Amino acid sequence: MSKSEIGKLGEEIAKEYLVRKSHNIIAQNYRFGHGEIDLITESGKTLVFVEVKTRQNLNFGEPELAVTPGKQKQLRKIGTAYLYQNEITDRECRFDVIAILLEKGKEPKIKHYENAF
Repeated sequence: MSKSEIGKLGEEIAKEYLVRKSHNIIAQNYRFGHGEIDLITESGKTLVFVEVKTRQNLNFGEPELAVTPGKQKQLRKIGTAYLYQNEITDRECRFDVIAILLEKGKEPKIKHYENAF
Protein backbone atom coordinates (compact mmCIF):
# COMPACT_ATOMS: atom_id res chain seq x y z
CA MET A 1 0.00 0.00 0.00
CA SER A 2 1.38 3.44 -0.92
CA LYS A 3 1.84 6.23 1.61
CA SER A 4 -1.12 8.16 0.17
CA GLU A 5 -3.35 5.04 0.23
CA ILE A 6 -2.45 4.49 3.90
CA GLY A 7 -3.27 8.13 4.62
CA LYS A 8 -6.64 7.93 2.83
CA LEU A 9 -7.54 4.71 4.66
CA GLY A 10 -6.61 6.33 7.98
CA GLU A 11 -8.81 9.34 7.21
CA GLU A 12 -11.77 7.08 6.42
CA ILE A 13 -11.27 5.14 9.68
CA ALA A 14 -11.03 8.44 11.59
CA LYS A 15 -14.17 9.76 9.89
CA GLU A 16 -16.17 6.65 10.87
CA TYR A 17 -14.80 6.86 14.41
CA LEU A 18 -15.80 10.54 14.76
CA VAL A 19 -19.29 9.93 13.35
CA ARG A 20 -19.74 7.20 15.98
CA LYS A 21 -18.73 9.83 18.58
CA SER A 22 -21.54 12.13 17.30
CA HIS A 23 -19.38 14.48 15.24
CA ASN A 24 -20.87 16.02 12.09
CA ILE A 25 -18.36 15.97 9.24
CA ILE A 26 -18.23 19.41 7.60
CA ALA A 27 -15.22 19.07 5.30
CA GLN A 28 -12.53 16.59 4.33
CA ASN A 29 -9.12 17.57 2.96
CA TYR A 30 -9.71 21.34 3.27
CA ARG A 31 -6.84 22.94 1.36
CA PHE A 32 -5.32 26.38 1.83
CA GLY A 33 -2.00 27.40 0.33
CA HIS A 34 0.38 24.46 0.49
CA GLY A 35 -1.36 22.70 3.35
CA GLU A 36 -4.52 20.93 4.28
CA ILE A 37 -6.61 19.96 7.27
CA ASP A 38 -7.71 16.34 7.06
CA LEU A 39 -11.15 16.73 8.65
CA ILE A 40 -13.29 19.57 9.93
CA THR A 41 -16.15 18.49 12.16
CA GLU A 42 -18.70 19.80 14.62
CA SER A 43 -18.90 18.32 18.09
CA GLY A 44 -21.84 19.97 19.81
CA LYS A 45 -21.25 23.69 19.32
CA THR A 46 -17.48 23.30 18.85
CA LEU A 47 -15.76 23.42 15.47
CA VAL A 48 -13.03 20.76 15.42
CA PHE A 49 -10.02 20.75 13.09
CA VAL A 50 -8.66 17.20 12.95
CA GLU A 51 -5.21 16.05 11.87
CA VAL A 52 -5.04 12.30 11.14
CA LYS A 53 -1.73 10.44 11.27
CA THR A 54 -1.61 6.81 10.17
CA ARG A 55 1.23 4.30 10.31
CA GLN A 56 1.55 0.60 9.56
CA ASN A 57 4.24 0.03 12.20
CA LEU A 58 6.15 1.92 14.85
CA ASN A 59 9.53 1.90 13.07
CA PHE A 60 9.45 5.71 12.97
CA GLY A 61 7.70 6.16 16.32
CA GLU A 62 4.10 6.77 17.31
CA PRO A 63 2.03 8.42 14.54
CA GLU A 64 1.06 11.39 16.72
CA LEU A 65 4.73 12.40 17.05
CA ALA A 66 4.59 13.53 13.41
CA VAL A 67 2.43 16.50 14.48
CA THR A 68 5.46 18.67 15.19
CA PRO A 69 5.38 22.30 16.39
CA GLY A 70 5.89 23.36 12.75
CA LYS A 71 2.93 21.24 11.63
CA GLN A 72 0.82 22.67 14.45
CA LYS A 73 1.64 26.21 13.31
CA GLN A 74 0.65 25.33 9.73
CA LEU A 75 -2.64 23.77 10.92
CA ARG A 76 -3.48 26.89 12.97
CA LYS A 77 -2.87 29.03 9.88
CA ILE A 78 -5.14 26.84 7.73
CA GLY A 79 -7.81 26.77 10.47
CA THR A 80 -7.72 30.58 10.66
CA ALA A 81 -8.11 30.76 6.87
CA TYR A 82 -11.14 28.45 7.05
CA LEU A 83 -12.77 30.67 9.68
CA TYR A 84 -12.03 33.79 7.63
CA GLN A 85 -13.29 32.33 4.31
CA ASN A 86 -16.48 31.12 5.97
CA GLU A 87 -16.99 34.34 7.98
CA ILE A 88 -17.01 32.44 11.27
CA THR A 89 -16.23 34.79 14.14
CA ASP A 90 -18.06 33.57 17.24
CA ARG A 91 -17.40 29.85 17.41
CA GLU A 92 -15.44 27.79 19.89
CA CYS A 93 -12.72 25.84 18.03
CA ARG A 94 -10.17 23.21 18.88
CA PHE A 95 -7.51 21.10 17.19
CA ASP A 96 -7.61 17.33 17.63
CA VAL A 97 -5.13 14.67 16.54
CA ILE A 98 -6.18 11.14 15.68
CA ALA A 99 -3.35 8.60 15.54
CA ILE A 100 -4.04 5.30 13.81
CA LEU A 101 -1.85 2.22 13.79
CA LEU A 102 -2.69 -0.30 11.04
CA GLU A 103 -0.75 -3.45 11.84
CA LYS A 104 -1.26 -6.41 9.51
CA GLY A 105 -3.90 -8.85 10.71
CA LYS A 106 -4.99 -6.65 13.64
CA GLU A 107 -7.83 -4.23 14.26
CA PRO A 108 -6.76 -0.59 13.78
CA LYS A 109 -5.59 1.07 17.01
CA ILE A 110 -7.06 4.56 17.33
CA LYS A 111 -5.87 7.23 19.75
CA HIS A 112 -7.87 10.46 19.85
CA TYR A 113 -6.24 13.52 21.40
CA GLU A 114 -8.89 16.20 21.96
CA ASN A 115 -7.65 19.77 22.14
CA ALA A 116 -4.18 18.45 21.29
CA PHE A 117 -2.57 21.87 20.87
